[in-house]
Amino acid sequence: MAKKKDTAPAVDTKGKTEEEDDEEGSYKGSMRGQRGPGGAKDFRKPKDTRGTIRRLLTYVVHNKLLLVFVLLMMLLASIVDLRAGYYLKPLIDDCIIPVIKDPSIGWSPLAHQLLKLLGLYIFGAAASYGQGLLMSFLSQRAINKLRGDLFDKLQEMPISYYDANGNGEIMSRFTNDADNVQMAMEQTVTMMISSVINFVGTVALMIYLNWILFLIVVAFMAVDYIIVRKISKRSKVLYKAQQRNLGRVNAYVEEMVEGIKVVKAFNYEEEIKTEFTGKDRAYRDAAMDATYVGMIIMPVLNQVMGICYAVTAVIGGLFVISTLSTGAAVGGVVFTVGSLGTYLNYTKRVAMPINQVSQQMVTLLSAVAGAERIFAVMDSQPEVDEGKVTMVPVDENGREMDSWLTNKGEAWKTENGLVPLKGHVQIQDISFHYVEGKPVLKHVSVEALPGQKIAFVGSTGAGKTTITNLINRFYDVQEGRILYDGIDVKDIKKDDLRRSLVVILQDTHLFSGTIMENIRYGRLNATDEECIQAAKRANAYNFIMSLPDGFDTYITGDGGSLSQGQRQLLNIARAAVAKPPVLIMDEATSSIDTRTEKEIEKGMDGLMHGKTVFVIAHRLSTVRNSDKICVIEAGEIIEFGSHRELLAKGGRYYELYTGQHMLE
Repeated sequence: MAKKKDTAPAVDTKGKTEEEDDEEGSYKGSMRGQRGPGGAKDFRKPKDTRGTIRRLLTYVVHNKLLLVFVLLMMLLASIVDLRAGYYLKPLIDDCIIPVIKDPSIGWSPLAHQLLKLLGLYIFGAAASYGQGLLMSFLSQRAINKLRGDLFDKLQEMPISYYDANGNGEIMSRFTNDADNVQMAMEQTVTMMISSVINFVGTVALMIYLNWILFLIVVAFMAVDYIIVRKISKRSKVLYKAQQRNLGRVNAYVEEMVEGIKVVKAFNYEEEIKTEFTGKDRAYRDAAMDATYVGMIIMPVLNQVMGICYAVTAVIGGLFVISTLSTGAAVGGVVFTVGSLGTYLNYTKRVAMPINQVSQQMVTLLSAVAGAERIFAVMDSQPEVDEGKVTMVPVDENGREMDSWLTNKGEAWKTENGLVPLKGHVQIQDISFHYVEGKPVLKHVSVEALPGQKIAFVGSTGAGKTTITNLINRFYDVQEGRILYDGIDVKDIKKDDLRRSLVVILQDTHLFSGTIMENIRYGRLNATDEECIQAAKRANAYNFIMSLPDGFDTYITGDGGSLSQGQRQLLNIARAAVAKPPVLIMDEATSSIDTRTEKEIEKGMDGLMHGKTVFVIAHRLSTVRNSDKICVIEAGEIIEFGSHRELLAKGGRYYELYTGQHMLE
């Protein structure tokens, strides 16, 4: 089992209430966009809705002409829909009733009007299709740029950001949050705008047809509002409980799947089945309660509006009878049979836009909240780099060149001229802490001359890895300084600093691609032959050639088809092709068995020849040939010297070394 390193502090989660923890678990658990029964989604009220929407609009308005076309087609589709509804009045009053009174007129006028209505519907359908297609195109482009900006921002973030934010939390910005934003752009916003236009148009036409009947509709809509408000309060509480339980289920499943080897190793399968069943039943019960209350709304609203429809039909019928019998307007309104039919049609439709807006409001607010979380990442403080010194290619005479392809060496370009890149590292009285008041390193000083191998040994958490993280500026020292060829590393641009050294970590990471591409990741302009030679130096050549396609073998899932030792050999080959003057090996051979370790020692010696090497190791057999060994405990160097010198002292290193041999 890999040992835990001293790379970063744990994130302090104290001070959160149980409810806040539950809400956070709910969010993380549902970050894959999962929905519960009734369409419940992860929901958090945004903090700055207007500001976030304005910022999102900047991603949409890049193509203003298309946006104008979308709004125009949306308006046309709504107008056509309203006009088609109003078409019922002339059809009844001017085409059907006259024929009933005088059959000799014939049905040709009705057929003519029906063809016009059909053309109107076809035009409306085309406008709706065009609006949907263009909005889909606009939203895809907008979310593509949003994801691109987010990914670019993540490349600028310091390592401390990734220490404080889990991978799942970061990935949720690209998946759940971005998908919610896209859905809102593509469907919710257009539906809400169309619903508002339809509602305003429907209300205007209803008032125009009969303002007295409209007062009845207003009264019933007020009843609808009161009912929805009361049910929604209860529903919100229940859906929140549902999402909380869903988060617990998802978090438990993710944890058990990741730790399945441990589960099986300790025969814990039946116990986790029981635990999962309990959590799953709690989610089921919460989901059923939320669904029960949530599904009440639509039947109740439909019944209320059904009663409204019946009352309106009766009173409207009285208006028609009065108009037909007296020939006079009632309350200033002339109400015909066609007017009644059209009005009743609008009565059935008037509540629909309100329902659509209320249903889409949760989706919209969820999308805005997701956008806020995305923008929160994009507004985070990026990695600060005030360095001005750069690394440049030089020829055999140490003169700067324009190309890296034919360079014979590298140099630091400072204000005072070129400084040869040799790999001379001086750590001068540095102190460092991740958390204020809890020092990790205390006044550490080490010097590594060009070509020297310096080893750090000590207990887990002593501060060994932290030293190497300060050399490559994953973190910056708070006291003291680190000189690289006489230049303070804070004055060197981070990209150039990190290009001058290579870190071989205990935890390997291989990318989806061929073996050759993974080795070339160490230096992208490396030739195939250079990659092959690097594999030979790392003693990875033989096992690579035993694979079905050799260097062209395609690997996925972080090289899951390879053994841990084979993955580490590829990692070492990647470092070999980079040809850095400084090499940092952080438990690089801890995942390789003793036999394999001995087989690659010669290759590693060739890799390290002429380079300044920093080695972190628990296995002391790997540091015996180091020029100097630093024994670190509690952030301080307690012993320093060669292997023989430290053994002769009989101190802490002697205890560690002899203890290891006793174990072996």
